[in-house]
Amino acid sequence: MHNLKNINLEIPKNKLVVITGLSGSGKSSLAFDTIYAEGQRRYAESLSSYARQFMDVQGKPDVDSIGGLSPTIAIDQRMSVQNPRSTVGTVTEIYDYLRLLFARAGEQYCPDCQVKVSAYSVGEITEAVRRLARQSKEVLVFSPLSRQEKVEPKVLLTKVEQSGFEWARVNGELLKINELADYKFDRHKKYDAELLTGKIIDIKKQNPSAMVETAADLSNGLVIVSADGQDEVFSTSGLCPRCGKIMPTLDIRSFSFNSPYGACPRCTGLGITMEVDQGLVIPNPRLTLAEGAIQPWMRITGNQNWYQKILNAVAERHNFSVNLPVMDLPSQNLDLILVQAKED
Repeated sequence: MHNLKNINLEIPKNKLVVITGLSGSGKSSLAFDTIYAEGQRRYAESLSSYARQFMDVQGKPDVDSIGGLSPTIAIDQRMSVQNPRSTVGTVTEIYDYLRLLFARAGEQYCPDCQVKVSAYSVGEITEAVRRLARQSKEVLVFSPLSRQEKVEPKVLLTKVEQSGFEWARVNGELLKINELADYKFDRHKKYDAELLTGKIIDIKKQNPSAMVETAADLSNGLVIVSADGQDEVFSTSGLCPRCGKIMPTLDIRSFSFNSPYGACPRCTGLGITMEVDQGLVIPNPRLTLAEGAIQPWMRITGNQNWYQKILNAVAERHNFSVNLPVMDLPSQNLDLILVQAKED
């Protein structure tokens, strides 16, 4: 490769190998253009075409053969960029591999319940229905129309009529379409309403594929399978089985703090936030708000009266006194001034 000619080389694994030599002797050609290029190319071939579009894959090096080579990562020599979001991981491109690893091999958990969240394809849901049908006398496939929501009877009846199916289940009770029209809904209560898209009695004679596909289409990916009175909820997107929250599908951009899709909403990916330092804003807590305890406002000439009117209005609205020393004010009143004033 390049100026390396007629060389056979054996490099031991699990060892730290240092390549040294004069300038132009072929160090970079061996490390980057041969070993790294071939290792990266072989690794990229094992990935899908979708994943390969995010990788800058090099061409095949001009060698006779390379054996025993593992996937490789190169920490290249480059100048750092003046970007507040840049880290060692982004500059060396290791971060790109980590994002790909977490997006493809990561397991998703609900942030509220700490329960594992799984997403299923229509084919996987169909196989689950077949498995349950072999173990149960009867399996029902439902498409959720509402989950613990207040129901408008006319809207629900219209959805059932437009679907072309005759049966629905409301809070566990199976109802025919004419019975659904006479069902007494309480506008103050929440209901689970599902459309029955199929019933399986003999799995050898029935194909659940169309039932599952129809159920998923009508409910944007949610399918409920009932076997012997026990329900299992499946979703083509991540669904928490405990709280019912639907999680976004894991993607490479989900782990990028340079993208609004994956960045922390509070710090916007910078890793730091701007906070108010109470000690600088109110250096003397023995003063009252009326005496000018908020020092930055006292430095601005000509606007003290305006700021004092704002303080008086806030104090009157939230029932506290501007004539009380700041050190004696409850913390929630100080938060109104230091934190929530900007939001209001």
